[in-house]
Amino acid sequence: MSAFDALVRPALVRIAAPGGGYDPHGDPFWGTGFFIAPGWVLTCAHVVAKGGSAVWRKEPAVGITWEGGETTGRVVLAKPRPATPEETLPFWDFPDLALVRVEGARGAACVRLSERPPTTPARISLHGWSRQTGEVAVRDVEGQANGFSGGALLLQWAVPIEGCSGGPVVDLGRGAVIGVNKGRGQNEGAAVPLTSLRELHDVPGGEVLHEVLRAHDRHHLARHRSFGSGRTWTDAQTELWPATARGVSPVRRVQLYGRFAELPPPSGPGEVMALVDAVKRRVLHPEYQAVLETDARTWRDGVGLLHELHAPRREHAPGATDLGLDAVLLYAAKVARHLTERYGPGPGVDALADWIADESGGAHVAVREEIAALLDPEAPPAPAHGDGEAGADAGGWAGADGRAGADGGLPNREQGARADVRVEIDAVPYSSPSRYAWRVMLLFDGRTVSPLRGDDGGVARDRLRETLRGPLVDALRLGDSGDHLAAVEVVLPRELFDEPLDTWRLSPDDEPFGERSLPLGQRRTVVIRDRHRSHHPPSPEWRKRWRGSESGPLRAVPLRAEVLAASAEGDAHAPHLRKEGRMSAYERLDAVGDGSVPVYCGPVAGGDGQRAMEAALAAGHPIALWRRSARDHGDCAEFHERAGELLAAAAGAEGLHRPVRTLRRMGAADSDGDPRERSDHAWAEDLAVLYDPPDRPPYEAPLQGPPLLGEADA
Repeated sequence: MSAFDALVRPALVRIAAPGGGYDPHGDPFWGTGFFIAPGWVLTCAHVVAKGGSAVWRKEPAVGITWEGGETTGRVVLAKPRPATPEETLPFWDFPDLALVRVEGARGAACVRLSERPPTTPARISLHGWSRQTGEVAVRDVEGQANGFSGGALLLQWAVPIEGCSGGPVVDLGRGAVIGVNKGRGQNEGAAVPLTSLRELHDVPGGEVLHEVLRAHDRHHLARHRSFGSGRTWTDAQTELWPATARGVSPVRRVQLYGRFAELPPPSGPGEVMALVDAVKRRVLHPEYQAVLETDARTWRDGVGLLHELHAPRREHAPGATDLGLDAVLLYAAKVARHLTERYGPGPGVDALADWIADESGGAHVAVREEIAALLDPEAPPAPAHGDGEAGADAGGWAGADGRAGADGGLPNREQGARADVRVEIDAVPYSSPSRYAWRVMLLFDGRTVSPLRGDDGGVARDRLRETLRGPLVDALRLGDSGDHLAAVEVVLPRELFDEPLDTWRLSPDDEPFGERSLPLGQRRTVVIRDRHRSHHPPSPEWRKRWRGSESGPLRAVPLRAEVLAASAEGDAHAPHLRKEGRMSAYERLDAVGDGSVPVYCGPVAGGDGQRAMEAALAAGHPIALWRRSARDHGDCAEFHERAGELLAAAAGAEGLHRPVRTLRRMGAADSDGDPRERSDHAWAEDLAVLYDPPDRPPYEAPLQGPPLLGEADA
């Protein structure tokens, strides 16, 4: 019997046909589940699928039996799930999870969920119901979690037996559930890492998961406080906690998570990770930047990334404080301040602030002073301390909203967002038909990149939007922070400069209209960068022109001189005018002053437009405006005039982003009116923007292989 069997068994449930009645598959026993909060059971999607179409219609079609009684439940969330209730899936991909709402089980015991990704190797125990010996009974076995493969947590010496699917995997060294039994292979078992539960946030109705996890933390705080609850999960974790251990103890964690449960939840992982990054810069090093990303969805996830933080060379220094405790207390104070600024004061934040004040007496003096300033909005900023014990000096805050590198410019994102999203697309050499490799990453300060996903094998051009939709959604969640949105910069080969990136919609086509369904370029900054130029050291011309564009003022110059001359004569084609060659365009565009922005009322990915764009890039121009549509335009003179007004009003490079977004939204609003009336904003239809500072990131920056979101160790 596992050391945790006595804690797990009251939370285990047997899943079967409701009331032990008729089952269309001829077997009333389906599998295992377990309570993660009062009234909520977690199991595998393939387990509840045995109930057929009634399960997917959210009927009370799931029979639930546990030590406290017997009832029925409804599947509220599941991933994957059939497209229609009648469909039967041939196999069940990861995460293979289902969340079941169980009425009449408010008093059920619940397991303790880990707040951090599994670390391997780890000694574990598996728990579940099985008919292995002829009758359905609880089974548990010990083994080891050895690592990951795809979405699976691999298990050795502990293979889930039939019926145990959907049961918990307990880390015996940490005293928490880290996974869900899924199945077995020839020589090993496979479990779903508990971090995969975060994926349920993104299915329709996934916002209920916040309430479930808050109920989980309230439950364990109440059990910890109760004198009559017997041995609790917090007791078991404390028994595993060495007397000399550093970090945040199980008792402190259950108290903190219970207080987090009374707060508004974060809007996405970027909101959590922005605070985690700031804390690590403060206590570790001012230049700290995460390399591996974690798909954090709750405030408690942030603690999981900090509570065992350590710096070995400091731990035994005279007067050294507990780095993990310092980090968590500072993080909690930042959460309190962040929510106060966003929503105003409230009882939940007040209770959290009181707890922080009570617990911070042993923290480093610099941390205590900073916490005091964070908890008192009227207090001046905490003084800087550079003595090395608490980590950084005031420079640690320089990166919180993004730092400019040499000639690198400022990040494109809104102030307060965590990072920009950088997409690199490049032609795969010798592919036929043409394929394009892609990589998606975060760009933190104009220079520091954190790779997320990619495919060097590439996809066809017409599949780029479909392929990049999911990776972009994940990356934007990590770049956005609260109300502040990340920008998207797409590094393209020149033959793709007219790709309508700003019109891409990332929400499913059948999703009701809302902010998520707006085209990218209407909701956030979307700019194009030149892939060819990024492969080489920045030229002196490029650096010089960027400095002029950054400081401003900006003024429009024609990308193709003969087009503007033709428009002035009222003939957009003007065959009598001699076309400007590439070298002539280069000489002209090289001679214009700093702050000049080439403007063109046609496409630039081929033909005369491409040759002129190549001349502008060779002359070092970092900004350009054009229309990506190939149809004839009879309003080129107006386009150049209006573009000139836009540039003059922007003053400097950074001032372009908001007006361009506004133009795109106003143009979309006008298109909903009478199609016979020409919009005042029609000149900006299909407007594309090249915004290409040098050294952002440095061309020689190494790129690492993409980690799996949610499986990165802190």
